[in-house]
Amino acid sequence: MTDPASRSDGSFYAEIGGSPTFEKIVATFYEGVANDPILRPLYPEEDLGPAAIRFQLFLEQYWGGPGTYSEVRGHPRLRMRHQPFVIGEVERDRWLHHIGVGLDSVSLTAEQRQTFWAYLVMAAHAMVNAPENASQ
Repeated sequence: MTDPASRSDGSFYAEIGGSPTFEKIVATFYEGVANDPILRPLYPEEDLGPAAIRFQLFLEQYWGGPGTYSEVRGHPRLRMRHQPFVIGEVERDRWLHHIGVGLDSVSLTAEQRQTFWAYLVMAAHAMVNAPENASQ
């Protein structure tokens, strides 16, 4: 499978509107997380702003935007970075709900949304590190 970020017709990042699009997706996502009793405890920082910046930089880099995330944080190592947190199916599904709302907050074609969504679903499933009902 070809990495969508390396499309020969330009980056997916540019295709969907660059940084403003990613900023809106992430801001909308964190608006949901801020009031979610299941997800909010997974973010130890009182201010969600730094987490939002990290997530935005990661997504932008993954989809072909600036390499700022790696410059600042190094290799993403997503599983390792999420390992300290109990992430079960409930947490995964709540995360997917809120990021889906984020995707719906911007103007994407059906194909663009499906491309983005397919990655997010794959990534969310990969972060699950607890058996079903572990966090209940």
